[in-house]
Amino acid sequence: MLKTFPKGGVHPHENKFSAGKPIEKIELPKQVSIPVSQHLGAPAQPVVNKGDEVKVGQLIAKSTGFISANIHSSVSGKVSKIEKIIDSTGYKQTAIIIDVEGDEWLPEIDRSTALVEDIDKFTAEEIRAKVAEAGIVGLGGATFPTNVKISIPQGKVCENLIINAVECEPYLTSDHQLMLEKSDEIIVGARLLQKAAGAKKIYIGIENNKPDAIELLKKKAAKYQDIEVVALKVKYPQGGEKQLIKAVVNREVPSGGLPIDVGCVVQNVGTAYAVYEAVQKNKPLIERVVTVTGKSVPKPSNLLVRIGTPVSNLIEKAGGLPEDTGKIVNGGPMMGKAVKDFSIPVTKGTSGILLITSDEAKRPKTYNCIRCARCVFVCPMGLEPYLIKNMATVGMFKELQDERVLDCMECGSCSFGCPAGVPLLDYIRLGKANLNKILRSKK
Repeated sequence: MLKTFPKGGVHPHENKFSAGKPIEKIELPKQVSIPVSQHLGAPAQPVVNKGDEVKVGQLIAKSTGFISANIHSSVSGKVSKIEKIIDSTGYKQTAIIIDVEGDEWLPEIDRSTALVEDIDKFTAEEIRAKVAEAGIVGLGGATFPTNVKISIPQGKVCENLIINAVECEPYLTSDHQLMLEKSDEIIVGARLLQKAAGAKKIYIGIENNKPDAIELLKKKAAKYQDIEVVALKVKYPQGGEKQLIKAVVNREVPSGGLPIDVGCVVQNVGTAYAVYEAVQKNKPLIERVVTVTGKSVPKPSNLLVRIGTPVSNLIEKAGGLPEDTGKIVNGGPMMGKAVKDFSIPVTKGTSGILLITSDEAKRPKTYNCIRCARCVFVCPMGLEPYLIKNMATVGMFKELQDERVLDCMECGSCSFGCPAGVPLLDYIRLGKANLNKILRSKK
């Protein structure tokens, strides 16, 4: 029987046009722009200057706090400038601009494809240190520093490590293809995470629309008694942390709580692979797999891309920008965000570039709310989106805390399911932003 979360959820069209497309390496760009903030928390501090020569894997910006992450050069060449650029958020932030000159890597990085499985030679503390040094963050989109997540607070116990291999967002297939091509490395990465967090068991949750990945991972995990592959029902947002925990181990994270409060740590499957490379190969997080797709994209692709590469290079690799493109989205159609242009760089959190057609990009005509409660029915967090929208509209931002607006994971199910076409998520984001501003001012 397929497992799932009990409350809410929707079933958007999957549109996995790039499913089964082998991962291709994209050519090196002439120049990369590497933002110093590609993670939740404090931006990293540049440790290079204009004119410096750098190699692939070299530290170029150092973490500045407990919740922060190192940034490494993804190319070899010369630092041409350090300046503010517009990134995928639409805001300006500091980035290190490097002119590419060849492809010279740091000698300590193991570039061989040979599998390394020796986990016993590392202590839990050493694994966490190597993960921190390599600048690993959550690659599912949240970009929370991984070393912090696997550093279990005093008084807490991690019983279950859950590897999020769901990839429920429509269109995206980067995680799926990574599982098919790097299953052995993912298993090793998961075991490293397990040791670092002290987890007793590993669960790998995969939606049932990826039967090949389920079969392969079950085969690879068969020799380990403490690893279980869990087939999940196809339902969005199955990959949400709280929904995944409920589906896999039937535990409910309390409002305002964290997965560790119920003995769980959740890590994305791409993060597990990055941890393998960091610990076993001394390779920092300098590249990732990105899906480039859309209904009119000539060649939907899964591309291995160096961090800092312009999005325009990815679009060109996938056959060019279709004439009917109406919107460029960083991520998927449900939780991704539109970008102003395609000169922005790929970052650690870039899971996909979606080219939406002009017809798809049109917002539905908005009518008055008909009080059907459809948004309440589909909300996986048990919120009342229509009420939050009304309160945000009239500026009742303080009161939104009592309505648990901060529990909203911004999955977009409410907007997707609204028959009146009300952009509920936009209002919820407005409410959350203003409430957070109020809470920060109090601190």
